[in-house]
Amino acid sequence: MSDKTPAGGPFLDDLPFPSRFESEAALEDYLSIPSRDLVRDLARTEGDLMILGVGGKMGPTLARLARNALPASRRVIAVARFSEPGVREALQAHGIETIACDLLDRAALQALPQAPNIVFMAGRKFGADGNLPLTWAMNAHVPALVAETFTRSRIVAFSTACVYPFVPVTGQGASEDEVLAPPGEYANSCVGRERMFEYFSQLHGTPGRLFRLSYAIDMRYGVLADVALKVWRGEPVDVAMGHVNVIWQGDANAQALRCLAVATVPTSPLNVSGPETTSIRWLAQEFGRIFGKPATVTGTEAPTAWLMNTGEAERLFGYPRIPLKQMVAWVADWIAHEQRLLGKPTKFEKRDGHY
Repeated sequence: MSDKTPAGGPFLDDLPFPSRFESEAALEDYLSIPSRDLVRDLARTEGDLMILGVGGKMGPTLARLARNALPASRRVIAVARFSEPGVREALQAHGIETIACDLLDRAALQALPQAPNIVFMAGRKFGADGNLPLTWAMNAHVPALVAETFTRSRIVAFSTACVYPFVPVTGQGASEDEVLAPPGEYANSCVGRERMFEYFSQLHGTPGRLFRLSYAIDMRYGVLADVALKVWRGEPVDVAMGHVNVIWQGDANAQALRCLAVATVPTSPLNVSGPETTSIRWLAQEFGRIFGKPATVTGTEAPTAWLMNTGEAERLFGYPRIPLKQMVAWVADWIAHEQRLLGKPTKFEKRDGHY
């Protein structure tokens, strides 16, 4: 294989870990560099790629990553309402086609291109309890519309670890065959999303994957940023939800795109996160050590948490490229330099399922 990606850039495999990120632009550039494995797996699929709901925390860099991993002859089409200023223009500047669309509008959805490959990223979490009918519409009705419209596409649908019940922190985490019995309407609406994709996949033979993701992070959001910011500000860190799985956003996006090459009929779930069960108490103490500040911890760790077993993803894709300690170091540097955050806390502390 050439030492260039289809777009002429480097492979992630050949680059050392940056010591730090000087800017958001540098961070997003790094998140958009493909690995050889990603380029190889996308070459095993055919046709254009469309990303539905591209406007969230992960979508723009997933679109750029795909553009850099695919030859120019294959279109990358980004679809969203584009309510946040600048997102659409930034995507277009990187060679990504954009279409403004409200996915709740059946006619607008049906007018979209019939792309052979779809990554579905739309959904509603933050503020879910404030308008539960809208939460169910976005998390269950929209998936039904999409699955009914794109019966001939491969569909990788983003889901969440929240579909699982809490499991013992001393175990291996929930596996893909765990019975889904989560707390709260938000989590149950996410079960609804999966069931809609499953139903139409069974009905039409649509290949796909249900991408059950637990806590992707970059410097600007995620459990690590939430904990680090509290320690930096001298605020207490609640450890009642005392253990999590986390994964670097670039690794999560790469695995989502690679799922197109391992789609199943009918669609099937895949757990995606870091392999470690990570202690919130340890994170707080580690950030305190790096910052040279005391870490204040409140509460007592519950014996259960939302944890998943990622063994199948590791069998398919190998271990995530970015290790936990590297993520911690990057986040600590970002917080200490008071770089921009997205202002979207994960609410990892909550155990009642209300967001």
